[in-house]
Amino acid sequence: MPSNSASQGVVLALSAYIMWGIAPIYFKTLTHIPASNVLAQRVIWSCLLIAVLLFLGRQWHKVFNTVRQPRVLMLLGFTALLIGSNWLIFIWAVNNDRLLDASLGYFINPLVNVVLAMLFLHERFRPLQWMAVALAGSAVAVQIISYGQMPWVAFALALSFGGYGLLRKKVSLDTLPGLFIETTLLLPLAGCYLILNSEASYIYYRSDSLLLAASGVVTTLPLLAFTAAAVRLKLSTLSMFQYIAPSTMFLLAVLVYDEALDQTKVMVFALIWTALAVFSWEGIRHRRKQKLSL
Repeated sequence: MPSNSASQGVVLALSAYIMWGIAPIYFKTLTHIPASNVLAQRVIWSCLLIAVLLFLGRQWHKVFNTVRQPRVLMLLGFTALLIGSNWLIFIWAVNNDRLLDASLGYFINPLVNVVLAMLFLHERFRPLQWMAVALAGSAVAVQIISYGQMPWVAFALALSFGGYGLLRKKVSLDTLPGLFIETTLLLPLAGCYLILNSEASYIYYRSDSLLLAASGVVTTLPLLAFTAAAVRLKLSTLSMFQYIAPSTMFLLAVLVYDEALDQTKVMVFALIWTALAVFSWEGIRHRRKQKLSL
C-alpha cells in the first residue's frame, strides 16, 4: 500500500511540474492581450474556481478561522502581492519572448531559497552550497558583463517566488484556503484595473472569454496535483522533480518559439546547471550522512 501511494505521488508530481512547464503554451495564445489584463482575469477566475473547490472539499472553516487572525491575514497580504507580482512578470516574459529568462529564473530559484534561508532563517551554508551559489553568481556576472544589464526577469521571478515560499512557511494553512485568501485580497486591485480599462477590456475579452476563464484551471490544477504529491512523497523525492518545469520552458523557448540562444546564454545556463548539479548532489550526500548517523 505505501508503494502504491508513492507511485501515485510520482505521477502527481510529474503532472504538476509538466503542467507548470507547458503553461507558456497557454499564455502564448493571449499575447495580444496586455499582461496586466491577463493577470486581472487570472485572479478573478482562480478565486471563483477555488471557492467552488473549497465548497466541495468542505474547507471553508479553514478560511473563516484564518480571517479571524490579523497577523496571519497580514502575512497573506504580503504573499498575495508576491505571487501576484510573480504571475505578472511571468505572463509579461512569455508574451514578450523572454521565456528563456523565465526559465533561468526558475532554475536559480532553489539557490535563491537557500540564500533566503540563510538570511532570514539563520541557516548555515555548507561548503558545497557556497560553491553552488558562487557558480550561480558567476553566471549572473557573465550576463552583466556581456549585456551590460542584470537578468532582471530571472531575478524578479526567483526572488518573488522564493519570498512567497519563505513567508508561506510561517503560515500554517493548506494550499487551497491560502490561495483563496490571497486571490481574494488581490480581487479589489484586479476589479479596479478592469473597471478603469473597461473599454479596452471589452474589446479583448469578447473573443477570448473562454481562454481567459481557463486561467483559473491553469493556475489551480497543477497546485492541486502538487499538494496531493507532497502528501504522498518525501520532500527529498519531491525536490528531484523541481527542474522539470524550467527545463520544459527552456526547450519550448529554443525549439518551439525560436528564442535566440547565443554563446553568452549558453555559458550562463551551463554555469547555472553546474551549480544545480553541485547543489543537488550535496543535498543527497548530506541526507545520506544524516541517515547513517541515526
